[in-house]
Amino acid sequence: MNFLTTNKILIAALLSSSLAVPSSFAQDHATPARSHTLSAESTPDNQWWKGAVIYEIYPRSFQDSNGDGIGDLNGITSRLDYLKVLGVDAIWLTPIYPSPQVDFGYDISDYEAIDPAYGTLADFDHLVAEAKKRDIKIIMDMVMNHTSDKHKWFLESESSKTNPKRDWYVWKDGKAPGQPPNNWTSVFGHSAWQFDPKTNQYYYHKFYIQQPDLNWNNPKVRKAMYDTCRFWMRRGVYGFRLDAIPTLFEDPQLRDEQVIKDAGGNPKINAFGDQELDDSLTNNLPEVHDVQKELRKVIDEFPGRVLIGETYFSNVADLRKSYGAKNDELQLPMDFQVGMINKLDVNAFRQHIDEVETQIDNDQPLLVFDNHDNPRIDARYGDGIHNLDIERMLATVLFATRDTALFYYGDEIAMKTTPPVRKEDVKDPIGITGWPKEKGRDGERTPMQWTPGPNAGFTTGTPWLPIPPSYVLYNVQTEVPDYNSMLNWYKQLIELRRQNPSVGKGNNVTLNKSDTKVLAWARQLEGQPTVVIACNFTADPQRFAFDFSGTGITGKQAKTLMKTPGSSDPASLDAVNLPPFGVYIGQIE
Repeated sequence: MNFLTTNKILIAALLSSSLAVPSSFAQDHATPARSHTLSAESTPDNQWWKGAVIYEIYPRSFQDSNGDGIGDLNGITSRLDYLKVLGVDAIWLTPIYPSPQVDFGYDISDYEAIDPAYGTLADFDHLVAEAKKRDIKIIMDMVMNHTSDKHKWFLESESSKTNPKRDWYVWKDGKAPGQPPNNWTSVFGHSAWQFDPKTNQYYYHKFYIQQPDLNWNNPKVRKAMYDTCRFWMRRGVYGFRLDAIPTLFEDPQLRDEQVIKDAGGNPKINAFGDQELDDSLTNNLPEVHDVQKELRKVIDEFPGRVLIGETYFSNVADLRKSYGAKNDELQLPMDFQVGMINKLDVNAFRQHIDEVETQIDNDQPLLVFDNHDNPRIDARYGDGIHNLDIERMLATVLFATRDTALFYYGDEIAMKTTPPVRKEDVKDPIGITGWPKEKGRDGERTPMQWTPGPNAGFTTGTPWLPIPPSYVLYNVQTEVPDYNSMLNWYKQLIELRRQNPSVGKGNNVTLNKSDTKVLAWARQLEGQPTVVIACNFTADPQRFAFDFSGTGITGKQAKTLMKTPGSSDPASLDAVNLPPFGVYIGQIE
């Protein structure tokens, strides 16, 4: 079946009531048809997450199945064939538990149920079963730092000082009447302490007022949360993304945090009007590692499960610690130091990729370039002229380095960040509190763009967030038949990972270490041909020569595996012509 025929079938499926996608994009023009088995030695099934491709879904925005304008579980199930064709190994679902939705699910009122907006437990079980048929695993978001203030635990805790669940949360006396215990501030603005007049004490909330922090020094809290993990693993969940895991503990002495000052010695002020603090007493305390070890033992009761940590660390040493001294903590702490540099700095990219290759004891990196809490790639890296080429290049860094690769729904079709233009349109409380300096996260959470038709094929109702005008150009249906589209670039990169053992499992070897314009590296696996990659980080064409000095790599001829659309195959690796933000991937012959 040729390229046009397979894609006509795909488009027809997208328009059908089932919303399924039964055939491959561009399969006749790219690498061989997808297989989960590499030709080199296979990764054991209980370590499936090594080198896996993980796709983050924000359920409210992925696919609405009942016309209420909110994405749901049945909508996700209807799109599983699309994800299988794309090459996804696992789906990370942001929270789908019952919630008042103050923080759109990150304020959980029941850890062992499904919010009616998303469906039922039966719908969830159906999603897990259908995903399993397609060899796709489900990973859930587990929010352990805090609950909703409407959770039954907190309702009991706040009822009186003598309630058995009082010490399930962090309650403290104020310094003096009307004064909180210290100067700690919330990530989402203003004091991290909320006064309760019923009991004349303050409770601590690292995030929203409606998200009181659990007291992780209480063994009963730990047991309850670990049992929740077991509940979901028994239902077929293959792991958890641990939200804000470094924030579980606070300084027991309640000391003030240090105020960050500018060059003139004046306190820095954030978008909420608060003094910036160093958060050294409320983030990444040593006790977090004890919990991570205990959690690892819990998930090890269910072979093949994985712990992913939301670990916004500023150095590779802290990242390494999260794996555990005996590899007994998180299997995949998120590394934001590569994908969140937010400027096209070759030296910075090279440094951080080298660090994660050489300074984490050969553990598995998890690189993250995008998620629901940050503006999309276009807004952080785009120049307004070459955005698509820049996004192709960054996708190459994500998928062609040694890592487990995590990306955000819509990245594969180059969805745009579209923030609200009026305060009255803002849904995210961060934007409401911080407007206009902080517009919130609505811009990166707009609905998935499936078709150029009404509401981008997301819903038959009124979408909970507006569909950006750019959906007419950037949508799955339009990009499927376009071999040069972002969608097919992603598909081919993921295929290459699957089918080429060096790209799938090889080590990274840095090349051209002093080059300030082109990022280059090789992927090497014993017994397999070496693959070389070059990414032009500039808006100017570059004539590039691979430098193999000191690497043991020989050969100047290569078979082209992928290249920027419209560019030519090089006659030699000494003369590779890279267009602006261009990419070349070749296998040395």
